Amino acid sequence: MADGNYSTQVPRAHAHQHTRHGNLDVADLTNRFEQLLSTKRMTALSSRSRPSTPAQHSSSISRSSSTHAHQHSSTLRNMPKFATPPQDTNSVRFRSQLISLSVTPIKYENPGLLDDALAVIPLERIYSEADEESQLFQAQAASVSEHAKAKWGYQDCVIRALLRWFKGSFMTWVNNPPCPVCGSPTVACGITPPDGDERARGASRVELYQCSVSSCKAYERFPRYSDVWAILQSRRGRCGEWANCFSMLCRAVGSRVRWVWNAEDHVWTEIYSEHQKRWVHVDACEEAWDSPRLYAEGWGKKMSYCVAFSIDGATDVTRRYVRNAVSHSAPRNRCPEEVLMFINNEIKQMRRDGMSKEEKYRLIKEDQREERELRNLVVQSLTSDLEKAIKNNKAGNTPSRSRGSDDEIKLPTRTTGTEQWRRVRGENGPAPGGPGNEQPRRGGQ
Repeated sequence: MADGNYSTQVPRAHAHQHTRHGNLDVADLTNRFEQLLSTKRMTALSSRSRPSTPAQHSSSISRSSSTHAHQHSSTLRNMPKFATPPQDTNSVRFRSQLISLSVTPIKYENPGLLDDALAVIPLERIYSEADEESQLFQAQAASVSEHAKAKWGYQDCVIRALLRWFKGSFMTWVNNPPCPVCGSPTVACGITPPDGDERARGASRVELYQCSVSSCKAYERFPRYSDVWAILQSRRGRCGEWANCFSMLCRAVGSRVRWVWNAEDHVWTEIYSEHQKRWVHVDACEEAWDSPRLYAEGWGKKMSYCVAFSIDGATDVTRRYVRNAVSHSAPRNRCPEEVLMFINNEIKQMRRDGMSKEEKYRLIKEDQREERELRNLVVQSLTSDLEKAIKNNKAGNTPSRSRGSDDEIKLPTRTTGTEQWRRVRGENGPAPGGPGNEQPRRGGQ
């Protein structure tokens, strides 16, 4: 028995002989186990033969009912959600907001606007850079295996080249606009109503600034345009103007696009990669490509809703950007989840009405593929967090709050906007002791 193999039973006649392995007394354990089984059998026989009193019978029924109720409650919690029309005031208001936002990408289909967009893009430069980068990705794949697939396709490289040009040469980020008279810095004076021309070009509000030089004191108006044509002319703005204009330019060069709205005052773009058969995150303000964890884990931004709008409908893509709901999520209290499902389905039905059966079927399959992708992202994050917890427990370390699925990836903090502006919006990087910081301000896109 030196090898620790106890497959051979100890004879009952020699049960008094104490055979030890380490600190275990095998014979003693055998006797105790047999006594336990014997006692358990006798207790069971006794309970069967003894008639139960009415009180005991009532108690048994009560325990059974309680167990059944608990199981029923657990089952209800795990049941799939079904789309439900909005009933309460907040849900109705949220529905109106989302339907209004869903119109944004429809404007990108205007032929005249697309022609104007193509006129400002240096197509020869964009296509040349895309061709060069595409060949590089193909060469990298070929170096791995003869049948290896390139990481990105040619059209993906077109958008990547467009992104570099848009950030580096086309748009200007505005903190405080310079004085129109002397070019000196200005000071914010508040919000003023748009005039007729500004309203006609989609400005819902105008920020008013005044020159900081006492001898000048000239005013500068900064209309926050939502009309893409007006943004093409001004070529300035913040994330609202940047995402709107860049999404339309992506459409102009032939990509399928989504305009993504975040309830915590940010917007960005998604483009569909035919090469990878999935939607890819693109943020023109930060020149970010396929980095969906940027906001929650790089900026320290807590987010509740991220809804992607396209000419094909609306999709809740929050799970793509918020991998750890405990650490990075803000409360989702605009409406019940079943109502949000109903609103998104309603928008999809509105946008897909009139499509052929083949086109609808293709989009349904695409929706199902994306739903599997989003579920897998959550599972991967939970698995990673569990592995870290086990590793920390074995090492005797205090678990740190998760920053995502890969600690080796260090995501950058936000680069656009002043430090004070980023801090007020909760986008100045993860705060010490946790991934989020201050609550975001509304209305500053």
